[in-house]
Amino acid sequence: MGQSAQPSKLSLRALTAMVVGSMVGAGIFNLPARFGSATGPLGAIIAWTIAGTGMYMLARVFQALAERRPDIDSGVFAYAKAGFGDYMGFLSAFGYWLGSCLGNVFYWVLIGSTLGAFFPSFGDGNTFIAIAVSLIGIWTFHAMILRGVEQAAFINFVVTIAKIVPIIVTIIALIVVFNFSQFADNFYGGADMPPKPLISQVRDTMLITVFVFLGIEGASVYSRFAKNRSDVGRATILGFVGVTGLMVAITLLAYGSLPQSAIAGLRQPSLAGVFESIVGHWGAVFISIGVLVSVLGAYLAWSMICAEVMYSAAQSEDMPKLFAAQNGNRVPANALWLTNSVVSLFVISTYWSQDAFNFMLDMTSVTTLLPYLLVAGYGVLVARSGEGYEGVENQRGRDQIISWLAVVYTIFMFVAAGPKYILLVAVLLVPGTVLYVWARKERGMPVFVPRDLVIFLIAAVAGLIGFYGLVSGTITP
Repeated sequence: MGQSAQPSKLSLRALTAMVVGSMVGAGIFNLPARFGSATGPLGAIIAWTIAGTGMYMLARVFQALAERRPDIDSGVFAYAKAGFGDYMGFLSAFGYWLGSCLGNVFYWVLIGSTLGAFFPSFGDGNTFIAIAVSLIGIWTFHAMILRGVEQAAFINFVVTIAKIVPIIVTIIALIVVFNFSQFADNFYGGADMPPKPLISQVRDTMLITVFVFLGIEGASVYSRFAKNRSDVGRATILGFVGVTGLMVAITLLAYGSLPQSAIAGLRQPSLAGVFESIVGHWGAVFISIGVLVSVLGAYLAWSMICAEVMYSAAQSEDMPKLFAAQNGNRVPANALWLTNSVVSLFVISTYWSQDAFNFMLDMTSVTTLLPYLLVAGYGVLVARSGEGYEGVENQRGRDQIISWLAVVYTIFMFVAAGPKYILLVAVLLVPGTVLYVWARKERGMPVFVPRDLVIFLIAAVAGLIGFYGLVSGTITP
């Protein structure tokens, strides 16, 4: 944040750019094929209605909590701690941080896959060359962020503008060439696709909708840097509404340009293939450049968020003191070192993955659901208690309904994900408890209260089942 004694503050524009920059990354460029392989326009409309409503409720919860509990910074995990205790706060922080790390791995896989369309040595993003380039990129960004959050936030704002341009251009082109007959043929699920019940079509889109909405909490994570606390809630809603419109347009308009089977078979990033079918090969090049700019910008935003979450958790005594250290530019350097080391290890591990692209996308989505569920649950608790509603008691009922809807939505997402991904998340979360024990010991605090011990044992059993599944081959990444 610079060398001055007073930290610089982020405006509403900068906070909104953090939300948009976090949300518009890789997912929006992959929507056509991911939806095309699962459903037709009818299922897509239902899926976006469910996801959009659920995530809007969650965005409203973030907005309400920013207003009612302005004393809580880095709200993604701090809300979980305030509502459900220290260990749940830790799991929320660690789960959110881990999910963000997995998301960053996905970005590098997508970069490699995008380059693979022009340079075969990059393959699907997990070849030796692709991994080597990814590692160079990770540590180049690491050095940039160490120079200061303010500089990185400015770069993020510029990149956010740049990456929206190819998306807008593609949407305009899709509107111009929109073929209603083709759209109608695809409507119930293309005739050239295997028959599948509508409910299954919708279910198969759920994890991608979670992934593309990740980032609505970007302003909340950086609430301590906001010029005005009220801007946190405004930025969340502004970013959510704008990006949702773009994602729905990209998904539905693609059905009016190609048969569903052709969309489903497109190489990722599939938006490049859709645009290429309209304007020719230069369209694929244009979108691929947009993907690279977009993903690199999103990676910058998420690297900052990862380090900030780990730093804030250490500040609130939920992580070891080591990660509460900042360098001369007010950057949580130790947290950033840990983040990029873990991302590097996961990038290397993709070499042995059968489908690194979709696996990392789905794991990122499921890992982040736990923090979202706890935030929604805390929204219910705050509305019921009336804390922070002095003078606006009439809003309590509304906010409680909104929070309950957000709870129901996140639980539905867990069900849609299925047991495989829940068990795999447990495999990753349980070992992280070592950091919690470390933090508690160095502060002379008891490790578990009875309630937290029960939660740990449940998570440990799930982790053991997941680990056995991986070893036995019944669960495959």
